[in-house]
Amino acid sequence: MLVNDLLAKRHQLGGFLERAYIRAVMSDEFNNLLFGFREHLKVKNYSPMSIASYSGHLKGLFDYLQQKEIVDIKRVTRDNLKDYQLKITEYKDQEGKAYTIATISIKIRAVKRFFEYLEETNQILVNPAEYLKEPEKETRLPRVVLTEDEVRKILDQPNLSSMTGIRDRTILEVFYSTGIRLEEMVNLTIFDCDLQGGMLRVNKGKFAKDRVIPLGRHAIRFLKEYITRVRPHHTRENKAIRNLFVNQSGKPLSKIVIEIIVRNYARATGIKKKITPHTFRHTFATQLVRNGADITAVQKMLGHSDLSVTHIYIKVAGIEVKETHRSHHPREKDKAPKEEITPDIQSIKGSYKDSDE
Repeated sequence: MLVNDLLAKRHQLGGFLERAYIRAVMSDEFNNLLFGFREHLKVKNYSPMSIASYSGHLKGLFDYLQQKEIVDIKRVTRDNLKDYQLKITEYKDQEGKAYTIATISIKIRAVKRFFEYLEETNQILVNPAEYLKEPEKETRLPRVVLTEDEVRKILDQPNLSSMTGIRDRTILEVFYSTGIRLEEMVNLTIFDCDLQGGMLRVNKGKFAKDRVIPLGRHAIRFLKEYITRVRPHHTRENKAIRNLFVNQSGKPLSKIVIEIIVRNYARATGIKKKITPHTFRHTFATQLVRNGADITAVQKMLGHSDLSVTHIYIKVAGIEVKETHRSHHPREKDKAPKEEITPDIQSIKGSYKDSDE
């Protein structure tokens, strides 16, 4: 049933039947749009997780449009979307809990991507979501960051006399050396490791972004050992498998399995922290910043699209801004005797005595 058919027939119905008819037709219409949107994201190499997330969050928009009896997607206005954003911002469940800033952000991002798709495919002439803005992100510091000593303890846990131990040590080394996400680790293939050049290619990272990250010498050493000795043994019955990390049967390791591997080795150390694969990412970034790495370089390695997200690691690392200024500003390196540049503090205080600033 086309939208125009609905608009032509709705006057023939009344009351409950009309509303039910509208909901049914709108549901079909939105399902068709959603199917096209999902296929569009697949072509753009979005990860299955991102596609599922966007699809799920769009349901709220479709429910809102049904309530407003907006049948034709072309009739959605900027004011409609602003009203929708206000509703999800003010939403509270039965227990009085509101959506987090992160949840609201991804709901709005899903709406923006959806209308961008409609505009790109000429299904709408004007994009009503063009000026829709995500809320300011919460600056949340990582809850757990490991010390160098704690990292060493975890890395030392796998039994290197066993093939499984070598594989697990390699996984831990790659997490610590590159700071990649768990899903990115799962998606690594045998072709992503440039051991001679010391680089790792990350395909289909968050928001479908690819990037290349340097590999540390310890990670390279264990990758060589794993790729030449362990992996061929595990994949002898399934040599066509492309995934880098596999189990003893040659099947790809899942996210859950890798998470369990990390958790078990962390627990074996007796460290009283909740350690996950993402803990290595936080630790990787924090230690780089603490040791003087350029923040934009760290941003590229982490795959952050927004530099402000990477800036949280400056706070975590405890970088002293005043000391950084003193050490790097050219005027602070002036060799003039101190007495020649020491200001009269009391005179300055007196001149600003009545100033609000």
